[in-house]
Amino acid sequence: MVLGAVVRDRTALLCLTGLLVSGFGTSAMWLTAGVWVKSATGSDSLAALTVAAMWAPVLAGPWLGAVADLVPRRALLISVNLVMAGLMGSLLLVGPDHRIGVLFAVLVVYGVSGVLLDAAEAALVAGAVGPRLLGDFNGLRTTANEGMKLLAPLAGAGLFARYGAVPVVALDAVTFALAALVFARLRVREPAGAARTRVRRGGTAAGIRLLRGSAVLRPLVCAGALTMLLAGLNGAAVYAVVEALGRPPAFAGVLYAFQGAGSVAAGLLAGPLLRRMPERAFAGAGIAVFAVAVGARALGGDAVALAASAAIGAGLPCVLIAAMTAVQRETPDAVLGRTAAAANSLMTVPNAVALAGGAGLVAVVDVRLLLPPAALAGLVTAAWLGSGRRGSGRRGRVSGAPAGPSSS
Repeated sequence: MVLGAVVRDRTALLCLTGLLVSGFGTSAMWLTAGVWVKSATGSDSLAALTVAAMWAPVLAGPWLGAVADLVPRRALLISVNLVMAGLMGSLLLVGPDHRIGVLFAVLVVYGVSGVLLDAAEAALVAGAVGPRLLGDFNGLRTTANEGMKLLAPLAGAGLFARYGAVPVVALDAVTFALAALVFARLRVREPAGAARTRVRRGGTAAGIRLLRGSAVLRPLVCAGALTMLLAGLNGAAVYAVVEALGRPPAFAGVLYAFQGAGSVAAGLLAGPLLRRMPERAFAGAGIAVFAVAVGARALGGDAVALAASAAIGAGLPCVLIAAMTAVQRETPDAVLGRTAAAANSLMTVPNAVALAGGAGLVAVVDVRLLLPPAALAGLVTAAWLGSGRRGSGRRGRVSGAPAGPSSS
């Protein structure tokens, strides 16, 4: 099986292991940071700002991603993880009076590190793993991420409730250090220093220009952005859905668990499906599943809500996996770091914006009226994407893109 080939590929396995290890600590800290701030200050708004602090650097993704094109990517993966291990550890040395302020500063750096690590990993894997394995790798990456989101927040919240913030911070620092050790074992060939120096001619906006000018990548990234916008609205409505079901707010955790299980399944199936259909068809099918499930949430009933959550989890990652796989296959190595970061930013920022805007909409619009239009918009997006040129993303490199580092 090709899936087994990914696991047997040393570079792919080490990258997945590093992501799994650091992802556990990150997912645990994601929830714990808000709980920590809420417990220390009693402020709901400050607790919510912990997520904003970690998200904010994504806006600078196209520029931060250029770092992965200018320095050796393996060294970047190691050094960023070591820096974050040290920063997380420093929180334990700060006095209680200043700890929350320092925490916010660390969370911003946390967000920066996430952008850098994602860009470096995407570019490094694209050069080290065969094109046939990229879809499987990205699917397994999604499975690992979603699996950590199911387990790690519960572990982090449990540790915080029992022992306070110290063990969670220590756990996160240790996972960063372990990830650095894993990435240190990578053996990859990277462009020489002279080639990296010439990359500067492309500028930090080269990734955005490449995405905008590519008939292969532009539709996938646009569809991803639109889908994540709808996902943000759907996410903002989850507690209204729970209320409409007559369930307590904690039932949202059950819905998220079903959604995570759906995403884990989608990650495992992504590689085999991407070998049988073009990226656009795969993404369009996933968006359609997501859209139908969002509309089904308006029908009510526990069984429907649980099934819809699983379907949302299965459909939503498809466009993200397809888009990133196409970016890795189509983009020249010289600009791959910033292009991957730009694509990631363009597809994730709408989600954060819609979460904020959707929270206001849910307060004034009945969820049974809000979700059907969102579902319709998703179906239109799926139809548009699926009706595009078949076979897109299978030609090797973006037409008109620079052929190598020297011409970027």
